[in-house]
Amino acid sequence: MDTPVDTALSVPHTRPEANDRPTRIRVGLDALAHNLRAIQAHVGVPVMGIVKANAYGHGLVPVARHLEAQGVEQLGVAFVEEGIALRRAGITVPILVLGGIHAPQVTQFLAHDLEVTVSSIAKLRQVEAAAEATGRKAVVHLKVDTGMERIGVHSENAASFIEAAVASRRCIVKGIYSHLACADDPASPMTREQLDRFLAACAHFDRLGAPMPIRHLANSGGVLHFPETWLDMVRPGIALYGVLPDPASRATVDLRPALSLVSQVVYFKIVRAGRTVSYGATWTAPHDTRVVTVPIGYGDGFPRALSSRGEVLVRGVRRPIVGRICMDQFMVDVGADGTAYNEDEVVLIGDQGGSAIRCEAVAQAAGTIPYEILTGLNERIPREYTGGAASDGPRDT
Repeated sequence: MDTPVDTALSVPHTRPEANDRPTRIRVGLDALAHNLRAIQAHVGVPVMGIVKANAYGHGLVPVARHLEAQGVEQLGVAFVEEGIALRRAGITVPILVLGGIHAPQVTQFLAHDLEVTVSSIAKLRQVEAAAEATGRKAVVHLKVDTGMERIGVHSENAASFIEAAVASRRCIVKGIYSHLACADDPASPMTREQLDRFLAACAHFDRLGAPMPIRHLANSGGVLHFPETWLDMVRPGIALYGVLPDPASRATVDLRPALSLVSQVVYFKIVRAGRTVSYGATWTAPHDTRVVTVPIGYGDGFPRALSSRGEVLVRGVRRPIVGRICMDQFMVDVGADGTAYNEDEVVLIGDQGGSAIRCEAVAQAAGTIPYEILTGLNERIPREYTGGAASDGPRDT
């Protein structure tokens, strides 16, 4: 039986009360497995599945456990806390922490067998000191900045950085990577420029006579649009969950959305012509109409920006959200002749009755990106999982 799970960074615990909430996220594990296989076949190199930010809202531990069972070669997270949560849940696949390190946390990387992003010589020395103090060796990936200006040594200054890393007695250089800024757009010339800078930096290993580590550069956009960036490993994030990263992106891989967001009607009323709905009285009924209330709001991470702009599916028909979205509820106009009853399912993201609302469309209506929609869905919403094999291990409860 499908079971809701808690999605906090700690190991999930029992929340029986979540069974009764009409709002929930449904995650199709078979869709995740399909996407992983499709990406692997498309690129022909190992895949680092990115599960940061609660696996893009899909649930950190259940998603990581399923990807591990499906044979993903590596996982990537943003923070050491996410990596620790996966280790405590029994995940054994290699895990790279992609974010910049904070010196007091370095010993936690080592204690939990997490791979470290080293982004400067100073950071390298911090890792070396922690490894020396604990009698361990650290597995590191060198971060080179080729155009994001976020973290990493500038590619043109990478020679001394790489030389210091290769000479380190406490750090094992497993990988070197950078991040693409514009790969979501297949027409952007910046991706080629970043690739050239990255390859120029990697060439320092050959000059030093050192073995070339794993080179990884391609994010979801790179996977979809730029085969030359695939190199030795790719790092799909949002594409792994079946969502395109940008309106300009092309669906060059057969991807299936893994997440649906559903709720139920909890109230029905007739709103007379001229009456207003919700805070600020921003929407006025143009005629007598039927309005239903849905128990989810911006307190759950459903964007307030969708007020009087978003749509949902009720009985397979697209219906507009009217008035401002509240913290815990919003209202939907089902029309003068529409039909809806208490406990009818309402689909915010997903399929119903042959119609579909995709995450990309929700993001566009909200004036944002699909990443923000997915990662904003918080732990107030219970998750339930369908599909998957028995080899995935026990379900979180």
